[in-house]
Amino acid sequence: MHSVTRYIQTGGFENLGDMTDRRTARRYDLSLPVLIKLPVEQDARNGKTRDISTRGVYFHIGNHLAAGSELDLTMTLPAEVTGGTEVFIRAIGKVVRVEKVSDEDDNQVGVAALIQRYEIVRNESLKS
Repeated sequence: MHSVTRYIQTGGFENLGDMTDRRTARRYDLSLPVLIKLPVEQDARNGKTRDISTRGVYFHIGNHLAAGSELDLTMTLPAEVTGGTEVFIRAIGKVVRVEKVSDEDDNQVGVAALIQRYEIVRNESLKS
């Protein structure tokens, strides 16, 4: 029974190789501003998320990052999304993949990062 379910989910046994989707958390298509800081650098970089889940995030950034890099991320959920005040998601993660986004902009890359831990911070608690 398990193999039948797996066959239906993947669209056939030929897709059961290394190319199967290994995501275990639901992914949400959200374009959010993200502030990216590497522990070894003083300056933060600005980017934009493409999608996010509780275990990972994919974002675009104008600078190259190396796979394996540790990241400190701050994503902003605007009041329109939260239904109240602006909320920040602070996350610690690691780059798992970097890929060129387009031929037109050599600096623009897409970054897939694993979220190792995160916290949700309401706007009011940042003011104190």
